[in-house]
Amino acid sequence: MSEPILETTAYLNKRIAHMPQKAVILGTGLGNLAEAIIDKEEIPYGEIPHFPVSTVEGHSGKLIVGKLGEQYILAMQGRFHYYEGYSMKEVTYPIRVMRELGIKTLFVSNASGGTNPTFRVGDLMIITDHINFFPEHPLRGKNIDYGPRFPDMTHAYDQDLIRQAKEIAEQKKIHVREGVYLGTQGPTFETPAEYRMYRILGADAVGMSTVPEVIVANHCGIKVFGISVITNIGIDSQTEEVSHLEVQEAADKAQPKMTEIIRELINRV
Repeated sequence: MSEPILETTAYLNKRIAHMPQKAVILGTGLGNLAEAIIDKEEIPYGEIPHFPVSTVEGHSGKLIVGKLGEQYILAMQGRFHYYEGYSMKEVTYPIRVMRELGIKTLFVSNASGGTNPTFRVGDLMIITDHINFFPEHPLRGKNIDYGPRFPDMTHAYDQDLIRQAKEIAEQKKIHVREGVYLGTQGPTFETPAEYRMYRILGADAVGMSTVPEVIVANHCGIKVFGISVITNIGIDSQTEEVSHLEVQEAADKAQPKMTEIIRELINRV
């Protein structure tokens, strides 16, 4: 373990009275889910030693500790992206800190473009698997002894958490999809040809995050549940110009349904 991780962990252990075992990463347009957290303490990233600072509109950049439902959670309101110029070690730095803090389960969310022709804007997609299309691997370099040199990724997304999320969605009459998420570096939205290629490769949705964090979480022995909001469609007959503002707006509309699923899932774990 590196000295910076030790210093970050020591700082957060002093700041956080009730250290949870569950963490949530809130993606683009989904940061308002933090409003459902009560009895909370907010720590701006800029106050945390060695923490990067999010530069993306819609990512406020705060670490939040509080209760979502009946459970204490640690929430990242804003994540770090490779396209911002950070290295993969910086992008995934918070995950290694989470491991030292005792986090056992990680819930990740994102906004993504749908490549599956049956998907519609506003759909929620439970991530069952992913394709890593980033040019740099987050575990490249000397292995940190949090996990093996060659970690298995057969079940990168925990099967029991997926099963429970589907049960919750059915009970609450929330329509959900399931599919494969492809992570790419961005920051451009995909061309129609790229959408076609990703679909041929087996992707149901594509975005610019999540995969690095999930890989490192698995390496750290942290269970993962992932969910995407489909904010635009990349199918030939439906592809339209898209802006970051439109992505945020679509994510905001789907947010109440996602909050319901994640809140209940956290309480069941």
